[in-house]
Amino acid sequence: MKKNRFLILCFFLTLCLSLLNGCSNVAYYSQAIGGQWDIFKRSQPIDSILTNEMTPTLLKQQLTNVLKIRAFASEVLHLPENQSYTYYADLERPFVVWSVFATPAFSFEPKQWCFVVVGCMSYRGYFSEADAQQLATKLRAQNYDVYVAGVPAYSTLGWFDDPVLNTMLRWSQTQIAGLIFHELAHQKLYISDDTAFNEAFATAVEYIGIERWLTRYGTSHDIAEYQQSQQRQAEFIELVLTTRNHLQHIYQQNESPKQKQAAKILAFDTLRTHYTELKKRWNGYAGYDHWFSQDLNNAKLLSVVTYQDLVPAFQILLSQQDGDLLAFYKKIEQLGKLPIEQRHKILMKDVK
Repeated sequence: MKKNRFLILCFFLTLCLSLLNGCSNVAYYSQAIGGQWDIFKRSQPIDSILTNEMTPTLLKQQLTNVLKIRAFASEVLHLPENQSYTYYADLERPFVVWSVFATPAFSFEPKQWCFVVVGCMSYRGYFSEADAQQLATKLRAQNYDVYVAGVPAYSTLGWFDDPVLNTMLRWSQTQIAGLIFHELAHQKLYISDDTAFNEAFATAVEYIGIERWLTRYGTSHDIAEYQQSQQRQAEFIELVLTTRNHLQHIYQQNESPKQKQAAKILAFDTLRTHYTELKKRWNGYAGYDHWFSQDLNNAKLLSVVTYQDLVPAFQILLSQQDGDLLAFYKKIEQLGKLPIEQRHKILMKDVK
């Protein structure tokens, strides 16, 4: 489980903390170290769980499928071949971390947080929901739009052997496969200070990975169900992106904050109306009801945009490589070496 590396990183972070003046930084890194250590303590090799007579049948079946997915990821998708997702940990909670997104009231420019090792990101993650909500409360008091999202898995970027978590297993086999492909893609390639690039790349790998997984192992029912799910997701994302674009136009106008706030409220009311109309076409499918049931704001839209805005560009680039993932990874690695503005401009040039 690379525990020696973990201890080295803890020492490195402790040294960094000793040079920091802010108590909040010390507290944040302390919870990160404690949360990661708790995962380590709970992690067990999947092979030993499968041979344990006390292991529930359903868990054995799920973990057997995970090992199959894990092998597919390396053999077919050329994702890192290591011990990640060959361990299992039950965290006894619904999410592993809670991520906090924040934007100004009249902007989609994300608040950035910078970290030792990984650089700057447009969200901040906590192993405790209470800690995440505490930060959210402080940010709201500073007039930020804030969204707190529960996250079922995350990547340590190859620093450690990421385990399968109980938070992942409530999903379908296809969704679990996509989640593992996504997180391993972060291990394959990660560019400091560019969250949108990293998340869209991992999402594009997730999508092509699921398609190839279903081609090999999926039933006709699995394939039809996934295609329907993707169609619904595409329509949901289109609603979000359209609203984001409309709001960006509003925020750029030379109007008073009161006028912008009124237009903002109307835009979110319109989004809810369009979602209600969309559900009718979906024959009442309510999979996004929870997302809409809570407050809508810039930060919540940003959480979707961060993962999805650049995905079409990555998919075009993959098609230009005739679906060759090794060639695709090489192109993305080359893009990652460019300045952020240049890489985004090149990536988006073929997107209409």
